[in-house]
Amino acid sequence: MPKALKGGRSAAADKPEPAKKSEKQPAKAPAKPSGGGKKAAAAPKVSEKMKATIRREVQKKRESEEVCVPVVPREERVEQLRLGYAGILSGIDGEDPSREGLLDTPQRAAKAFDFFTKGYSETLAEVLNGAVFNEECRELVLVKDIDLYSLCEHHLVPFIGKAHIAYIPNGKVVGLSKLARVAEMFARRLQVQERLTRQIAHAIQDAIKPLGVCVVIEATHMCMVMRGVQKSSARTVTSCVLGACQKDPRTRAEIFSLINAPRRE
Repeated sequence: MPKALKGGRSAAADKPEPAKKSEKQPAKAPAKPSGGGKKAAAAPKVSEKMKATIRREVQKKRESEEVCVPVVPREERVEQLRLGYAGILSGIDGEDPSREGLLDTPQRAAKAFDFFTKGYSETLAEVLNGAVFNEECRELVLVKDIDLYSLCEHHLVPFIGKAHIAYIPNGKVVGLSKLARVAEMFARRLQVQERLTRQIAHAIQDAIKPLGVCVVIEATHMCMVMRGVQKSSARTVTSCVLGACQKDPRTRAEIFSLINAPRRE
């Protein structure tokens, strides 16, 4: 018999009861799909052709998008460039930035570089300026030998050449000078020739929705002439062909034949 304690309780009654092991809760059964127990329909598979179409559309949107940069007041922008050019002159071993011929060079160079990159502050709508007209014309339009000056984004030296822009109207035409202005807008940015070619083509495609567009650029890159391999006769040719100009071999052949035709004096 256990020894009784005061108050009539036994010693055994004061002993703490051993902790009970927690019983495992049964795992919840997975929820049955709604609809009378029918399996959920599998997601439709995207064909390779559809994937390729999506990729082309994404690439087209990316290439046609305007370069969007914060707008900095011109005075502030030129001052930042001036300080940068002053630092460059100071870093040239053996040169004296304080001599007469170089005193104003940072300011002049800053203004020049601001002009070389003025395309960042321009938009396609501003450049076209409403010069898109309704015209039931579906014959090839080509403007060739458009002078082009741009800056290589890898070395910040020029590449210089000519652009040839062709399109087949689809109820709308654009002022001829605007084709040159579109090329100028994209060229006045830090560029590579491949991207520049695509941007011009997609901008025209987005602006007037023609049946087809073809842009060809021929250029000499100073980064290959003044430095590196130093090949002064090397020329780079890039093209971007869209729509009917791409799908119809005869149209494409006609465009390149006209581009390569010798100029009649």
